[in-house]
Amino acid sequence: MNDDVRNIVLGVIAAGISAALGWLARTFLWRRGLRRKQAFFGLPENSESLLVVNRDAGSPDLAVHRHDVFALLELSALIKDCGANVQVVTQDAAQQGFGERTEFCVGGPGSNRRMLAHLSVLLPGVRITLDAEPVAERGTFHIGGEHYRMEPGVTEYVLLARVTTGESRPVFLFCGQRAITNQAATRYLARHHEQLARRYGNGSFVLLLKVVNSQAYGPDVVELVADVTRAARTPLPEPASPGDTEPSATRPARS
Repeated sequence: MNDDVRNIVLGVIAAGISAALGWLARTFLWRRGLRRKQAFFGLPENSESLLVVNRDAGSPDLAVHRHDVFALLELSALIKDCGANVQVVTQDAAQQGFGERTEFCVGGPGSNRRMLAHLSVLLPGVRITLDAEPVAERGTFHIGGEHYRMEPGVTEYVLLARVTTGESRPVFLFCGQRAITNQAATRYLARHHEQLARRYGNGSFVLLLKVVNSQAYGPDVVELVADVTRAARTPLPEPASPGDTEPSATRPARS
């Protein structure tokens, strides 16, 4: 074997080794990213999860708003990526506890009874204006001492929360003032779950998001307003008299 042939053979071998090492490195990084994603969502391989569907608050039928359908599709893709299974149930049929399975709950307390219960138990520092009148105050978020009123189609708010109790599986809440904000929150989670995992690990958090000009941009332009975890999980004193800001767990209304 002359020098030229030897150099060619050695080059082929070196290229093969480099390709193999590159493939192993990419596989390792992909598997590590998958494990982190599964840990953040509480979705080990072949685990079970629960996706709670709300109803369209503006429809007399037991229908789901199209934006909430899109939100469910976003979440279903995340669950599939983790290699987990999902059971879809309606908000009035999810009569079971939380913590045994990862749960994704979509919709405000007026269209989702389970969200109503979760706000009362898991986020007692959040109140939502539920009275039909005055219309301008409907859906206003009250978190701590701050108030967040929506301007439909211009400025709207949504809570994105990951809540755990002890060693239980997490509950993800997407509680928006309108259906389009629910979709915006699920899309925000899909795009930013890696950053959220780095910041919060596998702990609890409650984020207040603002959806900007949804009438023009749909659910795509979302701003992080604040981390309201402490305020949302600290019980508020009861109001002196019934009014616009009843506790979210005591009055059903549209969201």
